[in-house]
Amino acid sequence: QVQLVESGGGLVQAGESLRLSCAASGRTFSSYNMGWFRQAPGKEREFVAGINWSGGSTVYADSSVKGRFTISRDNAKNTVYLQMNSLKSEDTAVYYCAAKSRGGPTPPQKLEGYDYWGQGTQVTVSS
Repeated sequence: QVQLVESGGGLVQAGESLRLSCAASGRTFSSYNMGWFRQAPGKEREFVAGINWSGGSTVYADSSVKGRFTISRDNAKNTVYLQMNSLKSEDTAVYYCAAKSRGGPTPPQKLEGYDYWGQGTQVTVSS
């Protein structure tokens, strides 16, 4: 069992940056693939970015975030990050951290590919 706690959300102006953090409990964090998802009001939860257990493989949703968002991890700190630059109003959502136990070489991009979820952190971008 692992617990995930997100932090770093908030209210920012369009064009500004935020860095989200997700702290994980447990001693096996370094074996987990990790992902970030987001859910805007009235929409389904969607994949944003993923990183494999070693940090050697990352994937991003599509051109809407690729080049602006960067996922990274620090296994010594049991933490995964999402650096978000040049934020837009359409990035407004609740952002969730997710973990996949016994992660393979490539992080999953679907919700059902993950075993554990955090409670989410709100990101609001005003235009």
